[in-house]
Amino acid sequence: MDAMREVLAILDEVLSLGGRADSFNRDTPLLGVLPELDSMAVVGVINMLEERFGFTVEDDEIDGSSFATVGSLTAFVEGKLA
Repeated sequence: MDAMREVLAILDEVLSLGGRADSFNRDTPLLGVLPELDSMAVVGVINMLEERFGFTVEDDEIDGSSFATVGSLTAFVEGKLA
Protein backbone atom coordinates (compact mmCIF):
# COMPACT_ATOMS: atom_id res chain seq x y z
CA MET A 1 0.00 0.00 0.00
CA ASP A 2 1.24 3.49 -0.86
CA ALA A 3 0.38 5.54 2.24
CA MET A 4 1.07 8.87 0.55
CA ARG A 5 -1.23 8.08 -2.36
CA GLU A 6 -3.98 7.15 0.12
CA VAL A 7 -3.39 10.32 2.16
CA LEU A 8 -3.62 12.44 -1.00
CA ALA A 9 -6.85 10.70 -2.00
CA ILE A 10 -8.32 11.38 1.44
CA LEU A 11 -7.28 15.03 1.34
CA ASP A 12 -8.77 15.40 -2.13
CA GLU A 13 -12.03 13.79 -1.07
CA VAL A 14 -12.54 15.41 2.33
CA LEU A 15 -11.45 18.88 1.21
CA SER A 16 -13.29 18.67 -2.14
CA LEU A 17 -10.13 19.62 -4.03
CA GLY A 18 -11.35 18.27 -7.36
CA GLY A 19 -8.11 16.46 -8.15
CA ARG A 20 -5.75 19.24 -7.03
CA ALA A 21 -4.12 16.89 -4.53
CA ASP A 22 -2.66 14.94 -7.46
CA SER A 23 -0.10 17.72 -7.88
CA PHE A 24 0.94 17.69 -4.20
CA ASN A 25 4.26 16.21 -3.08
CA ARG A 26 5.77 15.41 0.34
CA ASP A 27 6.83 19.05 0.81
CA THR A 28 3.44 20.59 0.00
CA PRO A 29 2.38 22.67 3.01
CA LEU A 30 -1.09 22.03 4.40
CA LEU A 31 -2.23 23.59 7.69
CA GLY A 32 -2.25 27.38 7.52
CA VAL A 33 -1.64 27.39 3.76
CA LEU A 34 -4.43 25.32 2.25
CA PRO A 35 -7.61 27.36 2.88
CA GLU A 36 -9.84 24.30 2.68
CA LEU A 37 -8.06 22.73 5.66
CA ASP A 38 -9.78 24.43 8.58
CA SER A 39 -10.40 22.92 12.02
CA MET A 40 -13.54 21.10 10.93
CA ALA A 41 -11.76 19.69 7.89
CA VAL A 42 -8.95 18.40 10.12
CA VAL A 43 -11.54 16.40 12.06
CA GLY A 44 -12.93 15.05 8.79
CA VAL A 45 -9.48 14.04 7.58
CA ILE A 46 -8.71 12.28 10.87
CA ASN A 47 -12.04 10.43 10.73
CA MET A 48 -11.37 9.32 7.16
CA LEU A 49 -7.81 8.22 8.04
CA GLU A 50 -9.20 6.11 10.88
CA GLU A 51 -11.83 4.58 8.63
CA ARG A 52 -9.57 3.93 5.64
CA PHE A 53 -6.58 2.58 7.57
CA GLY A 54 -8.38 0.92 10.48
CA PHE A 55 -6.60 2.66 13.33
CA THR A 56 -7.70 5.03 16.09
CA VAL A 57 -6.22 8.46 16.67
CA GLU A 58 -6.22 9.55 20.30
CA ASP A 59 -6.51 13.27 21.10
CA ASP A 60 -2.98 13.47 22.46
CA GLU A 61 -1.43 11.74 19.43
CA ILE A 62 -1.88 14.50 16.93
CA ASP A 63 -1.05 18.19 16.78
CA GLY A 64 -0.54 20.87 14.16
CA SER A 65 2.88 19.56 13.18
CA SER A 66 1.26 16.37 11.89
CA PHE A 67 -0.66 18.49 9.39
CA ALA A 68 2.26 20.76 8.47
CA THR A 69 2.96 19.07 5.12
CA VAL A 70 1.82 16.11 3.07
CA GLY A 71 5.01 14.37 4.20
CA SER A 72 4.38 14.92 7.91
CA LEU A 73 0.81 13.65 7.59
CA THR A 74 2.01 10.62 5.64
CA ALA A 75 4.68 9.96 8.27
CA PHE A 76 2.02 10.09 10.97
CA VAL A 77 -0.06 7.52 9.10
CA GLU A 78 2.96 5.29 8.49
CA GLY A 79 3.81 5.48 12.20
CA LYS A 80 0.30 4.40 13.13
CA LEU A 81 0.50 1.48 10.70
CA ALA A 82 3.90 0.27 11.94
